[in-house]
Amino acid sequence: MTAVAFLRPEIVESFPPEMVRGVLYISIPYRTCGHLCACGCGQEIVTPLSPAQWALTYDGQSVSLSPSIGNWGLPCRSHYWIKEGTVRWSRRYTAGEIADNRARDRRDLQEHLGKNGPGPIARLVRRLRP
Repeated sequence: MTAVAFLRPEIVESFPPEMVRGVLYISIPYRTCGHLCACGCGQEIVTPLSPAQWALTYDGQSVSLSPSIGNWGLPCRSHYWIKEGTVRWSRRYTAGEIADNRARDRRDLQEHLGKNGPGPIARLVRRLRP
């Protein structure tokens, strides 16, 4: 298990069947990024792009994602930032901090969804129901 220090951006429509280590895949149509965990464990990490989840900054050469990537549900429990393509490791969070962050993330997402109403899939499902 060897960690990566840098993630190279690659713009794609959808993720490849097998992700390559050291590549941050960016799907504009699906507003999502994906990469293999920077710790080297091989787990696929998916970061949805939205005001309530992750934000992407691309300067034409490198990318930054905000907030940090906290893989607390994985065995590796890695936690890092991606700043201008560079992986910057964060400290390990306590179980209480992880629970607090997850609760905040759920609240932020619910607030975002509430402000924007149901998404296109929910609207389509509602239209299809008798």
